Amino acid sequence: MPVASLAEDTLEGIFNPRFKSLQTVVSGNEMAPPVITLNSSDRVIISFDELADDRSYLRYTLTHCNALWQPSGLVESEFLDGFNIGDVETFSYSQATTVNYVHYSITLPNDQIRFTVSGNYLLKVFYENEPDETLLQARFSVTENLARISGEVTPRTDIDYLGKHQQLNFAIDTKDADIRNIYTDLKVIVSQNRREDNMLLLSAPQRVSGATAYYEHLRPLIYPAGNEYRRFEVTSTTYPGMNVEAIAYEYPFYHIKLYDDFPRKNEPYYYDMTQRGRFKLMDTDDGGDYVMVHFTLDSDPIPGYDIFIEGDLTNGRFRPESLMHYDFMDGKYKASMLLKQGSYNYQYLAVPSGSFKGETGPVEGDFHNTVNEYGVGVYYRAPGSRYDRMLGYSMFITD
Repeated sequence: MPVASLAEDTLEGIFNPRFKSLQTVVSGNEMAPPVITLNSSDRVIISFDELADDRSYLRYTLTHCNALWQPSGLVESEFLDGFNIGDVETFSYSQATTVNYVHYSITLPNDQIRFTVSGNYLLKVFYENEPDETLLQARFSVTENLARISGEVTPRTDIDYLGKHQQLNFAIDTKDADIRNIYTDLKVIVSQNRREDNMLLLSAPQRVSGATAYYEHLRPLIYPAGNEYRRFEVTSTTYPGMNVEAIAYEYPFYHIKLYDDFPRKNEPYYYDMTQRGRFKLMDTDDGGDYVMVHFTLDSDPIPGYDIFIEGDLTNGRFRPESLMHYDFMDGKYKASMLLKQGSYNYQYLAVPSGSFKGETGPVEGDFHNTVNEYGVGVYYRAPGSRYDRMLGYSMFITD
């Protein structure tokens, strides 16, 4: 069952154009998914910028969500130890940048807010005097680590062999979790490269042996393999970095023109070590500047599809700012995004009209060799319970 579009109100993302560069990471491991262990020393850090000359007084609240990221209905005292409102107190100012901004960060749990149950959590940030206007939302999960998940990703799939797909097979050992009925009480969420649009809900295993549930040779777990993410780096406003063709200043921004991209679906596969869709911001005294980055895809129009830029730089969402527009004079797709200096991964997804799910095939192509991340989250709702516990999470990477 596809998860995309089921929880539009709880998507991670920015809703006010003054805010940029939203990131949710685990402290000490930026490559890890935003999943921490209940009652441990793990911390999740949510950071973002506001384009402004001075700090704003910001606050945040938390909502406990079910496996499908819909509010669970638990009241605050049922999932938190502390008050469910926090002030955003950690901030710093940009220094000597053409675009002034304030950088904020929130670390959870903290002295005021501690989690008492596992599951999915949605953090909402708002102005102190405008609590009904959500400026941005961030997602993270808290697991009990009671389920052991083992598995593999293979290009030898049930529909092709070393072709255009990859197949995920895994097993969940629940002997430490005291599950009453493994067939009916488990919910498993699977995603590829943390993409929201291709998440799946598995409500029943293929088979069960003792306390272990097996998910093998299931058609929904055969994913188009895609291609390695494209990359660019903006580390200087003087010298072009990786994949940067030209730099020019036109008030009020520096403009970064990337080299034209081309469709890769008919090109040979080429391995490239990427961050699998992530971005890493510059670690400098001034925090880096904001620049206008211009993307160009040199391609004929692709009928029936909208072309979007995808990656963590868009928070995995198909939004107007990540939509490519076709320039019939130049015969190219184009888009521009205001981004902070750093290194970025991205790809072009073709989204069929009226659909919520992107396809890699029409532009990037699908190659079984591609290195992808597959996340598996295991949830359990005991009979009579009102929320989904998160029993475990594992990530599998193609060899």
